[in-house]
Amino acid sequence: MQDFDLHAPAGANKQRRILGRGQGSGRGTTAGKGNKGQQSRSGGKTYVGFEGGQMPLYRRIARRGFSNYPFKKEFQIVNLGEIGRRYEDGETVDAASLIRKGLVKGSVRDGAVKRITAPVKVLGDGPFRKKLTFNVGSMSNKAREKIEKAGGTLVPADET
Repeated sequence: MQDFDLHAPAGANKQRRILGRGQGSGRGTTAGKGNKGQQSRSGGKTYVGFEGGQMPLYRRIARRGFSNYPFKKEFQIVNLGEIGRRYEDGETVDAASLIRKGLVKGSVRDGAVKRITAPVKVLGDGPFRKKLTFNVGSMSNKAREKIEKAGGTLVPADET
């Protein structure tokens, strides 16, 4: 066998079943869709929750109260312990550097954040003893205390 002789193992690629090509093919007439009815027709589908014309359950039950779900804010969480392991003294912790170091998801181009999937929040979990400058969207009070105790500086989010 040569290095360039590449092929899929036996049984990996199944033959596509060809339907509706006459009775002699064995898959003609109804083409595997059974006899008559809505499901045999083209476009013959119903929506999720359809109950055959009966008033669906989701419309029978009253909607009450308020849900904050459409308005909720999701953050990308970064703990101080993880920041302490990845940064050296004197560095600046901002969205671009967090993305470059793989702590949050997003993309950076030419030093500027091109895309970030969700706002960043720093939490105070883990040991932290480095003097860093923080320029992030939000952080917990515990994280703020640990940063100030370690001699780090915080840049208010409205200045960025």
